[in-house]
Amino acid sequence: MKKLFLKNDWIGKKPVIRIEFPYDFELKELVKQFPGCNWDTKKKVWWIAYEDGKLSEMLQYFKGKAWLDYSELKKVELSKTFPTLPELDGFLKEEISKFEDWMLNKRYSGSTVKTYRDAVGIFLRFLENKPIAEIENQDFERFNKEYILARGYSGSYQNQVVNGIKLFFQNRRGIKFNPEIVYRPKREKVLPNVLSKEEVKVILDSHQNLKHRSMLCLIYSCGLRRGELLNLKITDVDSKRSVLIIRQSKGKKDRVVPLSPKILELLREYFKSFKPSLYLFEGHRSVGKYSEKSLESVLKQALVKSGIKKPVTLHWLRHSYATHLLERGTDLRHIQELLGHNSSKTTEIYTHVSIRSLQKIWSPFDDL
Repeated sequence: MKKLFLKNDWIGKKPVIRIEFPYDFELKELVKQFPGCNWDTKKKVWWIAYEDGKLSEMLQYFKGKAWLDYSELKKVELSKTFPTLPELDGFLKEEISKFEDWMLNKRYSGSTVKTYRDAVGIFLRFLENKPIAEIENQDFERFNKEYILARGYSGSYQNQVVNGIKLFFQNRRGIKFNPEIVYRPKREKVLPNVLSKEEVKVILDSHQNLKHRSMLCLIYSCGLRRGELLNLKITDVDSKRSVLIIRQSKGKKDRVVPLSPKILELLREYFKSFKPSLYLFEGHRSVGKYSEKSLESVLKQALVKSGIKKPVTLHWLRHSYATHLLERGTDLRHIQELLGHNSSKTTEIYTHVSIRSLQKIWSPFDDL
């Protein structure tokens, strides 16, 4: 039976229930007919207003039609209302602008700059433009309790906010706020999503379009992040040495990963047919690199054609690559280098989803 994933979200100050599922025409038509269901054009997701008893109503409506996974749906206190935050005054805007320039000069990535800039802006707006020199650690504790936790934001979001605010105040002198005693939240232990080799093969073989198949195959065969694939240039493929050079990826690092004979053959076939001029994968009518949105669409089309109903993302292919390497006996240190992880602890998470050791464990059920 087809599955829908229900999660909490907010539209402005209004709590809503997100309805997520891999694209399926029949399922989409079923969801849109649920009373009060709306489509968010920015977030690209279906949603309904959160109300007490709404889950029971949905369970009754979708009974026998779709399975509802509401494990991540939490109860919301509807009595809570959140006031609109004031706009920043001119001086604080200038301070944040200087902070942004400092991060750019330090070569922080564009996404990190935006995340930290927005985090500081929200914090200062919450404090209603309180002068920076008067801000104390108690202000941050109140912000954490009354803004982040009250809205049910995730631990990862809280961690990003903490990082941004700490960095902002580290260069300030003569202030009451001490960034060194602000602690990050306990990190949630979430296992990576992994596909079986059979599922990966079905997804990779689903496209007849040579470019689409080549992109998905290269992500899996080299364990690439989405941005790493899109930033690849023709010169990054060293066919003589059978390696792929990934330049200035996460953490501003270069790394080299091996190219299998099978993927090299596919890339040669792709190159002869499409003749890219600069980037390995370029847009349909442009020499610029292929867009992120189009790449995500390629995966969605593959899932529809393959019939796989899991909410697969491009990063699942990277997780699957690492796990399958581990299950074949590849040393964890080598996997760390291939993925570009700074710490071996990051790579060790794949030991928790590998079934190589689990399959050797005897179950007492077999003796019954």
